[in-house]
Parts: sequence; C-alpha cells; structure tokens
Amino acid sequence: MLEKNAKIYVAGHRGLVGSAIWNNLKSRGYTNLVGRTHQELDLTDQVAVRQFFDEERPDAVVLAAAFVGGIMANSLYRADFIMQNMKMQCNVISESYAHGVKKLLFLGSTCIYPKNAPQPMKEDALLTSPLEYTNEEYAIAKIAGLKMCESYNLQYGTNYIAVMPTNLYGPNDNFHLENSHVMPAMMRKVYLAKLIHDDDWDAIRRDLDIRPVEGFNGSSQSEDILKVLAKYGISDNKVVLWGTGTPLREFLWSEDMADASVHVLLNVNFSDIIGIEKYSSVHYGASTDGAVDRNHSAGRGGALPQLGEIRNCHINVGTGKELTIRQLSELVVKAVGFTGTVEFDATKPDGTMRKLIDVSKLHSLGWTHKVEIEDGVRRLFDWYRQSL
Repeated sequence: MLEKNAKIYVAGHRGLVGSAIWNNLKSRGYTNLVGRTHQELDLTDQVAVRQFFDEERPDAVVLAAAFVGGIMANSLYRADFIMQNMKMQCNVISESYAHGVKKLLFLGSTCIYPKNAPQPMKEDALLTSPLEYTNEEYAIAKIAGLKMCESYNLQYGTNYIAVMPTNLYGPNDNFHLENSHVMPAMMRKVYLAKLIHDDDWDAIRRDLDIRPVEGFNGSSQSEDILKVLAKYGISDNKVVLWGTGTPLREFLWSEDMADASVHVLLNVNFSDIIGIEKYSSVHYGASTDGAVDRNHSAGRGGALPQLGEIRNCHINVGTGKELTIRQLSELVVKAVGFTGTVEFDATKPDGTMRKLIDVSKLHSLGWTHKVEIEDGVRRLFDWYRQSL
C-alpha cells in the first residue's frame, strides 16, 4: 500500500480515464499528485521525460496517456497510432525504472485481443491469432506496453501492473466527430440532428464553438454547417451510423475504471497475479545475505526458468456485460429525447463483431463495477449538455 504522502505521477491526467483516476486518488486522501498537460510535457520526447523524472522523482506512476480514436481515426493515422504510443510507453516505463519508481500502472485496451478470440475473452487469449485490422497498430503498441511491464518485472523484480479496460465512456469524453469513440460520437450526432429539427441554431453554434468540425465553428454559415454535418451522417431528425448495428460491445463507466485502477495500484502486486507461493521465493535473484539485487535476475534475458513460462499477467477491467450497437443507439435516443430516425450504413466497416471480456481475474482481486449502462448513458448526456 502506498503511503498517503506518496508522490504519484498521473500521465494523461486531463483525459477521460486519467482525470477520473486523479479525482479518485484525491478522494482517498492522496493529495501529492503530479500531472503535466501535453503542452507542458511531450511524452514522446525522451529528453523531456528524463528531465521531468529527474526533477519530480515520483514514487508511483499511472500511465494513462495515449494517442486514441475510433475506426476512422485508426484507419487514417496508422503510423501515428503505433509510433506515438510506443514512444510514450518506452519513455515513461524506462524512466520509471531508471528513477526507482516503486509501483507503475499501465493502461491498455481490450483491442489487444485477436479478432476471433473465444468469447468472453480471457487474458490467455492474447497473441493466439490475428488482430482486427482496423486497430492493429494501436493494439500492437498496447501489447508492447504490457509486455514491457511483464518483462521488467521478470528481469528486474519491479512491480509494474498492466490493466486492459474495455470500451470506456464518461466525464471528459472526446465528442469530436473526426476521432471520437462510438458512444460519444453517436450521442453528439443524435443531439445535433435533434437541434437541426428543432431549428435551435443558438445551441448548434454553441456546440460547434466548443468542438469545431473540420474547422467549421459556430460563426460559420448555416449552409456550411449543415453540409459538414451531413458528411458525418447528421441531418434534420435523421442520423446515419457506420456498420450494421449488430456488433456487440461492452462499456465501462470511466469513474468505475478509475476506481478499479486505483484499487489495483494500491492493493495488487505482480506476485498476487502470477502466484505469490512460487514467485516470492525465486523471483529476481536474492544474494546470500538476503538483499535484493535489482540489476540481476536468474532469468536475465527471459522468463525465470524456475517458474516456467510467465505471460498474460495483465488484468481485464470491464463489466462482463454486452449489448449491440443498435441497442446502444436506442439508449442514446432515449437519453437525448430524439424522435427522429437512426439508420445504419452497412457499406461501412463494423470492426470486431464481439469484444466481451472475462473479468473473473479482476473479481478475484476484489473489485466489481457499479454503474450499469442504462444509467451511464444518461449520466454521459447530462455531462455533455453541461459542457456546452
């Protein structure tokens, strides 16, 4: 357990999950928190990251920063998705080790699993068959991150834990139409279609002033606004969504994810995940006087031979429940009070057809979710309206 005065660096503290983790830590009495915006610290800059760790020397690190987006963004920015995420992870994890960080929590994504993985997906499904093509680069980056944590633990005896959340949504979500995830994008489209039908141009312009679309904001001509919104399937009382509506998805409220993350950060060690009986007695080489040598491991360059093969030490974080994209759209329509039509464009990609995760490992470590999807959708729409 980290002391209440421990210095904790939350990378990505302004994001969907990072901000929720920050607030969760504060609510538990952890007030010595460190955060940097992207403008203050570019995590892809190795020299800048090293200088930051030299100055701050955190006791624990939460790596919640990432370059993220939905199907469209993943397709357009493939190089960015693998390179930006790999740079961030390599810099933060390597500097955490170099500066003696006691505990690190790495946040990944359940897109790490194969496209046709058996459902629900257990941690052991990792790397058993090909990935979904539309988010392959992001998935590979996140797999590399969790393997870094695993490998540092095995070689150096560190305590780096990787958690893999399912689809997240909640306060501070990204509602920008070009690169947002399915739920916030769907919610904004339905809301704007309702506003067009209501002829509420004050609200439309307020929305675009806060979140412009392809450079068009509230001061743009009405005709131009309608034209650019139509590109995203938004028109008078009608919304067109990508795909068939049949893929199944699992969603987790971001504040639940934060609570799970902090629970793991404070209460779960690497030894708990792989089996404390076999790990504690033989892990990273103890000297004859019982002192730990952080720079040597009996298995240097690979898993410890005494333990056999150690892999899939990450933890799935989710609800273990799913619904179709069409069912999700119905919940969004209800929350927004939309009376128009929602259509699905089957010529557009669906992505993975099913992505339900097995959360039995997480439950065995003492945590279960609290917010159900019906309540969460209403909460998200309330937050979105208040953000305008």
